[in-house]
Amino acid sequence: MRKILIPIDFSENANNALRYAIDLFKYEISEFFIMHAYEDDIYADELNVTKSTLMDVTKMVAEASEKKLEAVLQQIKQISPNPKHTYNIISANNILVDEADKIVDRENIDLIVMGTKGFTNNPKITFGSHTLQVLKYVSCPVLVIPEEYQYKQPKHIAFPTDYLIPYKRRELKLLCEMACPYRAKIDVLYISTTKKLSLRQQDNKDFIKDELCKSEVEFITINNKEITTTINNYINQSNIDMLVMVNNRHTYLEDILFQSTIDKIGLSINIPFLVLQNVKREISHY
Repeated sequence: MRKILIPIDFSENANNALRYAIDLFKYEISEFFIMHAYEDDIYADELNVTKSTLMDVTKMVAEASEKKLEAVLQQIKQISPNPKHTYNIISANNILVDEADKIVDRENIDLIVMGTKGFTNNPKITFGSHTLQVLKYVSCPVLVIPEEYQYKQPKHIAFPTDYLIPYKRRELKLLCEMACPYRAKIDVLYISTTKKLSLRQQDNKDFIKDELCKSEVEFITINNKEITTTINNYINQSNIDMLVMVNNRHTYLEDILFQSTIDKIGLSINIPFLVLQNVKREISHY
């Protein structure tokens, strides 16, 4: 059974990510955990939160969170009464990244699905702060859904990699099982100025080939040093409808996420973006 965590702030972006997840896994027996972490909401109005009012404000915010989650649950059951799906709602007095990390460990979550941005929805940024924190610090694959992206079956997936890191069998299995129901083709892209692979790279490439054996996979080498431009061009020219990358120490994506420069570098994320995680991180809020 697939276990999927959906952090939600009741914005349209978050609701859209929830609907996408339900559609994507409609053929699989899946358990969804719809979670709202409301600690930030308690302190949103700093002028009205004092020691004497904190308990009352907390109770009010908690009740509102529960009520909204129940409304979301009822709506989902009406629009998608799928007998393969079960739902849990979690309302937590916590910050999102901590609660997500806790639920991932406790429930052995396979995948987190969330929107690129929440209520702030700043058009100048690619990822909101909550999404970036989950990508950086929660050791679980994350599928990020762009705002207003309308669900369509994934048919063509791009997976850029330098083959320099070992991959997790469980996460490659997840990718394979996401692609198989839709007979999606996976293009594994090696973008480099050198075509020859080291022994370690070849071993990692062979491991990918073995683990994705149920899917149609094409291994493609592109001679170029401009990684971002190459990825963006490939997405546009090949009608890619999902991008997959691995986040690990000393990798291209790691540099982007930890320097918070994804927008400066110019990686265009207008399709669902699956980030596979290869490291256990310590939570940091600084």
